[in-house]
Amino acid sequence: VVILLDSITRLARAHNAVVPPSGKILSGGIDSNALQRPKRFFGAARNIEEGGSLTIIATALIDTGSRMDDVIFEEFKGTGNSEIHLDRKLSDKRLFPSIDIQRSGTRKEELLISKDDLARVWVMRRVLNPLSSVEQMEVVLERLSKAPTNAEFLASMQS
Repeated sequence: VVILLDSITRLARAHNAVVPPSGKILSGGIDSNALQRPKRFFGAARNIEEGGSLTIIATALIDTGSRMDDVIFEEFKGTGNSEIHLDRKLSDKRLFPSIDIQRSGTRKEELLISKDDLARVWVMRRVLNPLSSVEQMEVVLERLSKAPTNAEFLASMQS
């Protein structure tokens, strides 16, 4: 089962509006009790012993100028297995997918790909690191368009 949630920030804001006040207000004006139910919901994602799984894919609003949104994001930041950060500069330049490569990633990626490919991914990140997010995506898209396989793409990123 996959649940798509847009957005965890709005869910926490809605709970903040209706939760009985606890008397403990976090920075940004959010009541500490307002985060309990969204955290429990988000924490329900897991593999089930008898088979199957529950996957929750959620968005979070950041860089909105609201301190509350920043606090909510920070509360949930470490709870996911993977983070994909979108970059407005990339979408403004019509570069898709508009993913900030350096800020995006997954935990325990060593369980998902071979050691050789993992080493290539790390080299790719080091090669891309000095570039701006726009330059990074331009390089990746250009190399992806020329590589028929993932292995050939990763090999092309070694230089």
